[in-house]
Amino acid sequence: MLHLIDQARDFPHRYGGEGPGLDGFADGQRPSAMFITCSDSRVVPTLLTGVGPGELFELRTAGNIVPPYDPENATSEMATIEYAVSVLEVSDIILCGHSHCGAVGALARGEDLRTLPAVRDWLSRSVPAEDGGPGFGDPGPDVALPVQRHVIAQMRRLRAYPCVSRAVREGRLGLHAWYYEVHTGVVRAHQIATGTFSSL
Repeated sequence: MLHLIDQARDFPHRYGGEGPGLDGFADGQRPSAMFITCSDSRVVPTLLTGVGPGELFELRTAGNIVPPYDPENATSEMATIEYAVSVLEVSDIILCGHSHCGAVGALARGEDLRTLPAVRDWLSRSVPAEDGGPGFGDPGPDVALPVQRHVIAQMRRLRAYPCVSRAVREGRLGLHAWYYEVHTGVVRAHQIATGTFSSL
């Protein structure tokens, strides 16, 4: 904790003194892209993309799950996506899954999550079995195939959001499905033409 406190104390000096600084942030935010990914601490969007404060609008959820659009039962995730597209008008959304994902691994292996009721209910409510549940055989330690299938399923969910589908149709928004290998640092992007993930 002391290390975190030291870094927080030093933050104004690291970002406020040189370059664009932090002064402009008082006027609002203008990120160019949204990054939807897992809450996993090994996935750091700003490090992956090499950007600084104010450049990415982030949404992190257990298992990088995008809940189905349901305005009658709004969630924080739904509101965040809607705000990014309709108010901030981001030009791109990156939806990024990662290897060794605990949430997707639990689904793929059909693990008993009774001791984690909130996690169990979040996963069961947000991910139908055909989108990432059991049925992959042995997913392996990196759960690569289940995670990649899961990312594509979440991208289908994202495309169904009215604000997203409208922006894509009008050519104002690009969607990108990524898979990040936490043990190598390699990022792979989904290629619609081949249905596979290949290195950027």
